[in-house]
Amino acid sequence: MDRELVSIVTPMYKGAAFVAETIESVLKQSYRNWEMIIVDDCSPDGGAGVKVVEDYARKDSRIKLIASRQNKGSSGARNIAIERAEGKYIAFLDSDDLWHKDFLREQLIFMAEKQAVLVFSSYRRIDELTKEEILKPFIVPGKVTHRSLLRTCPIFPSTAVYDRTKIGKRYFNEKMGSLRDDYVYWLDMLRSDVVCAYGNPKVLVDYRLRKTSVTANKKKVIKPQWLVLRKIEELSFFKACYYLGCWAIISFFKYRR
Repeated sequence: MDRELVSIVTPMYKGAAFVAETIESVLKQSYRNWEMIIVDDCSPDGGAGVKVVEDYARKDSRIKLIASRQNKGSSGARNIAIERAEGKYIAFLDSDDLWHKDFLREQLIFMAEKQAVLVFSSYRRIDELTKEEILKPFIVPGKVTHRSLLRTCPIFPSTAVYDRTKIGKRYFNEKMGSLRDDYVYWLDMLRSDVVCAYGNPKVLVDYRLRKTSVTANKKKVIKPQWLVLRKIEELSFFKACYYLGCWAIISFFKYRR
């Protein structure tokens, strides 16, 4: 199985504090045939994050750094990496999250078993500094469709892998910047070329709940969520209200301590 290349897409913004641990989690993968494309999105850190990545890239040619010339948000940074990706599979890993050592192997086996195009997994929620588990693991549903995705999005980017030989390279909507861009990405994929995505119940990723994260404050996401339903999905006012209500209720219980 290791003969197929996996391209790992990693956008980085102010990632100096955590990106080394993220890279280490990739280096420890039991599946060895990968390339990691890290795109620094004009981080205002004096090049600290870039330096960390450069040090790793000098030691391992599978790690590739691209410094974006302009700040494009996570959507634009991911697109730069996808453009450069050469793998059969494209996986996503944010610059502060951690893969368990068998993440890639488990996900590719799972994908083969399900004959799936897109798979994702369950994950732990950890404190950004102590890495202690602060919420119980989020166990994903076995399958999602476009319709179920309108109610709630269980696909966390750092758990997702897709087979680009079946649907081609898929690019993010850069108009979304860094807000709900991944949600729109999955919606588009499931609306067009993918009948359903499969969720692996195994917990394979550690997700840092950062206090500075945009999505950590759900109030900031309400308007973008509404715009996705109305402008991107072009739902009627009443349908959009229904799905926004579903999202709000499910999100409340998802992050309840």
